[in-house]
Amino acid sequence: MQKLRPLMFVGTGSDVGKSVINTGFCRIFLQDGYSPAPFKAQNMSLNSYVTADNLEIGRAQAVQAEACGIGCLVEMNPILLKPNDDLTSQVVLNGKPAGNKTASEYFNEAGRDTLFNEVMHSFNRLAGQYNPIVIEGAGSISEINLWDKDIVNMRVALHTQAATFLVADIDRGGVFASVYGTLQLLPQAERDAIKGIVINKFRGDLKLFEEGKKILEKLTAKPVVGIVPYFQGLFIEQEDGVVIEQKKKKSHEHGKINIGVVLLKHLSNFTDFNMLEQTPGVNLYYTGCPETLARADIIIIPGSKNTLSDLKALREKGLEEVILAHHNARKPVYGICGGYQMMGIEVNDPNGVEGNVPSLPGLGILPVTTTLASGKKTRQCTFSFVQGNASGNGYEVHAGHTPSIRPLCRMNNGEFDGYCLNARTWGTYIHGIFDNASVINHALRQLIPGFTSTIDYKARKEQGYNQLADLIRENVDMEYIYKCLKT
Repeated sequence: MQKLRPLMFVGTGSDVGKSVINTGFCRIFLQDGYSPAPFKAQNMSLNSYVTADNLEIGRAQAVQAEACGIGCLVEMNPILLKPNDDLTSQVVLNGKPAGNKTASEYFNEAGRDTLFNEVMHSFNRLAGQYNPIVIEGAGSISEINLWDKDIVNMRVALHTQAATFLVADIDRGGVFASVYGTLQLLPQAERDAIKGIVINKFRGDLKLFEEGKKILEKLTAKPVVGIVPYFQGLFIEQEDGVVIEQKKKKSHEHGKINIGVVLLKHLSNFTDFNMLEQTPGVNLYYTGCPETLARADIIIIPGSKNTLSDLKALREKGLEEVILAHHNARKPVYGICGGYQMMGIEVNDPNGVEGNVPSLPGLGILPVTTTLASGKKTRQCTFSFVQGNASGNGYEVHAGHTPSIRPLCRMNNGEFDGYCLNARTWGTYIHGIFDNASVINHALRQLIPGFTSTIDYKARKEQGYNQLADLIRENVDMEYIYKCLKT
């Protein structure tokens, strides 16, 4: 196949849909016989994934790699920022923790050129193996106060000579001002690198924007190469915080198994519940409201980037009482990673890994004690339940150790994981445990004996990638895109 230039999507802001557009193009290139790979120099997210060689990257790049039909590599996301709180983030460099930094420390310290060179080494390694590289920017490209610190947006576009397209979200309003203003603020060389505009999340009759398209093209001297409709019923894993905001709007639904996921401020890896959410007969919702959580048939305490802070907030909001009442009524309660730690007797942080709180009592549901420690365990795993016939695959991303005398799972390497009080009450460090139909069946049969999940999650995701590719082909000028990549 002909060697193509990199393709890059940048945005007028955050949450405009760059990740999803990237994912769609990854699948299109695979369908067209190329061997694409995704790349994002720097990502900020609490949703992460683990590569086959036990390195941590942003979940979005793992999803995009799956759309490319390949395994994920750390080179696809060499820098991952995982917020600890409102001021600091853990910096994950080349898949390994490299310390905690405030935004000021990260953006203002010396060494930005060193970081840029580091991420470009990753890009070059990918470019030597795959064709084309589909690059994603971050946030807005017009944050002029951060231009001299840029290692993820237009500096990448110019350095890689990528055919770059600006994505704008029309659903949030102000699309003309955001597109025009974004382009006008760019230096000439960066403006010239923008080959066209993609309008995303359009609702209604596309014909009604024909005049708007002409106006925008006249204003910017850039072609509007696509107007992508707002899609519903098309399943693509997404990592943006706006997804959680949408999920918060759901609540208890009569006639279904209601699963309440405790809405934590530092909730991580909410993709753990995508397959449950897709299961027929299940209504899954996120809530921090005690009254709404109390109506759930099953409560799940999810992962957290700051277990102690979220445990404290959980108490202050009155959610602890609801969870304990639910447990005492012999209803199912499950915990994943940080949620598992919270279910224990105590969580200790002697070295200040998460902050200045040395210890807090847990919910006392499971007879385990967690000690947080620096460093992090990251690995993919295969498991089987010690008691019961559930098994499958998942991954671990956690700091800390929780000794257990009644493990939930036996791992493929002979180690054990989690604690199982009974079939209705357990905790685990395994993310993605509910991506396995046998685990869903095991959990839901506590409420409906004989329940059987009919969903094939892998097939569901493949269907979503193909549907997304079809949607983009129908609404984007692919001939123009390929012309830009071949010149």
